[in-house]
Amino acid sequence: MKNLKTFLLAVIAGIAIGIGGTIYLTLDMYSSISVLFKVLGALFFAVGLYAICIHGLNLFTGKIGYVFDQKNYLDLVLIWIGNFIGTWICAFLINHTRLYVVENITKMCETKMNDSLVSLLILGFFCGLLMFIAVDGYKKCKNPLILFICVATFILCGFEHCIADMFYFSLADAWCLTSFIDILIITLGNALGAFLIPITKKIKEID
Repeated sequence: MKNLKTFLLAVIAGIAIGIGGTIYLTLDMYSSISVLFKVLGALFFAVGLYAICIHGLNLFTGKIGYVFDQKNYLDLVLIWIGNFIGTWICAFLINHTRLYVVENITKMCETKMNDSLVSLLILGFFCGLLMFIAVDGYKKCKNPLILFICVATFILCGFEHCIADMFYFSLADAWCLTSFIDILIITLGNALGAFLIPITKKIKEID
């Protein structure tokens, strides 16, 4: 029952990220008119992470930084898979509506798939670092501002978030061996970035 709960909360978190991705793509369509739309899209994307934090949902990039405090690593696998399914469900539903965000996603996915694995790893690393700062900061101060600032920063910088990319690839129906490998590399980068601050804290505790 515990594993099922973990999984279901991860699926819902994936849907929440999909909603954030949808508003980002919707506003990004107008970025050629004004850069303000792109900035607003990046800020509103954080609605997904905010919903995840206030409702206690399970997001892989929000949990992986605390891996050293966990004993059950199966939870992280279940969360990653649940996030994957949640983003796919959201993309599937969006693709059956009148929204035209899919027209804005094909080029983005092609750029990611044509990128080198080293580049994706590095971009994933910085995103993972920002995600840990966001989630850990919110846990400590309960101020949602840090969530919106960190999320907007990683989006505007072009850093890679594995769960958001799951949504984008699903929305564009771009799944293939290349895109799946890209997701695994970005996941690794997100994890390594999320480890940076916890590892630094562990080192500081050494006498």
